[in-house]
Amino acid sequence: MKRTPQQLAEDVQAIWQAGVSAVRSDELVYDAVEVVDDTLFVGESEFYLPAIKRIFVVGGGKAGAGMAIGLQRALGEKLLDEKQVRGLLSVPADCVQELTHIELQAGRPAGQNSPTQKGVEITRRILQMAESMTVHDLCICLISGGGSALLPAPIDGVSLSEKQEITKFLSAAGANIEQLNTVRKQLSRFKGHGLAMACRAGNLVSLIISDVLGDPLDVIASGPTVPNSTTAAHALAVLKKLAADQDPKFASIVKRLSEKAERYPRNDSRTTCSVANYVIGNNAVAVDAAGVEAEKRGYSHVMHCATSMEGQAEDVGMHLLKMAYKMQSEAGPDCLITGGEPVVKLVEDSQRGLGGRNQQLVLAATAEAISQQGAGALEGIAILSGGTDGEDGPTDAAGAWMDASSIHAMQASGLDPAAYLNKNDAYHFFQPLDRLIKTGPTHTNVCDVRVVVVDRVQPQPK
Repeated sequence: MKRTPQQLAEDVQAIWQAGVSAVRSDELVYDAVEVVDDTLFVGESEFYLPAIKRIFVVGGGKAGAGMAIGLQRALGEKLLDEKQVRGLLSVPADCVQELTHIELQAGRPAGQNSPTQKGVEITRRILQMAESMTVHDLCICLISGGGSALLPAPIDGVSLSEKQEITKFLSAAGANIEQLNTVRKQLSRFKGHGLAMACRAGNLVSLIISDVLGDPLDVIASGPTVPNSTTAAHALAVLKKLAADQDPKFASIVKRLSEKAERYPRNDSRTTCSVANYVIGNNAVAVDAAGVEAEKRGYSHVMHCATSMEGQAEDVGMHLLKMAYKMQSEAGPDCLITGGEPVVKLVEDSQRGLGGRNQQLVLAATAEAISQQGAGALEGIAILSGGTDGEDGPTDAAGAWMDASSIHAMQASGLDPAAYLNKNDAYHFFQPLDRLIKTGPTHTNVCDVRVVVVDRVQPQPK
């Protein structure tokens, strides 16, 4: 089937967008919640409505606003009023809007994925709300990626700045994500089952949109409603291993963790309420939906979702390019859709430009294509990578895409992809080529989706 460059360009964007649309947070929640006569279904849980006095809604994350909208729609105005529904969610500033029963508050500025004092205040209010509930109430928790930064709640005796400083120190010392989470959970009143332990409702149900590959419930937003498998003693062991316990500026953290370890030698995960957790959206849902759209557009597609953290974005980009050449030259699929979350090694601040892992990935593929094919690079190929949350690094773009026509524009503009790649400045490479993907907040977050489409009729590389 002959495909024009314009068709490839349209298809690669439409297939990616179909994946993002399939994990719209409002629709995911609306589909997971249903009222039938006197029964409320939330995930796989059932509740007899006459036995429920009030319904509270708490949580946060990048998808929080959409999730709240979907929940209000699913419950309906009659039930919202009858059960005195009210709630509070912490969301990015550009996601705040006014809803009838659920309050959305900005826990951090747009595009800045780090905790703030405002986030601490919002989380304190959420914990107070949870503690005010009674056995006759139902608490629905809406959790999505980004919740860790949006819902900070340092334990007594530890400030937010101290918690941020220890995280920065451990990261620089080579701590992996498991070690970081072990410490962060023990320093939080909300994370690591903290919300569940504070909740006094009869039932607590969490609806979760996963931004972590493999969907480990204790990692998504640091598991506020999931039992914590580590203790304060484990956290102290991490500090000791990385020599943080020897630094005077972390004395108060060591002191508080030591007191906690003595008081709770085993993990304290007791709750007074019944807790259920349901993942209602993840990377696989997005990739599957993108595959359906590819099929509608006449492609024979192959799909793959990573189940653990991937390697360097540059390596992933070059692998996708290699697969594009393979699809062009062999019988079989002519569309590849993958999901995952690679990493980017950043150069020093003084040399660093602007970009994100998705832009870096596509730029690496572009640089490799030019090194192999020169002016004929990406003929009959379109490649795209984008974050489903609409954010890619500290930029206003979800990602980027490239095709042969943008190669011609690049050459006319004198842009050198290798130079931009080496200084993590992919944004300023794609911007003049009009190849950035700008969606604004998508109100969802399920890692990244990449799409490659090819026209098999084009001349093949040797």
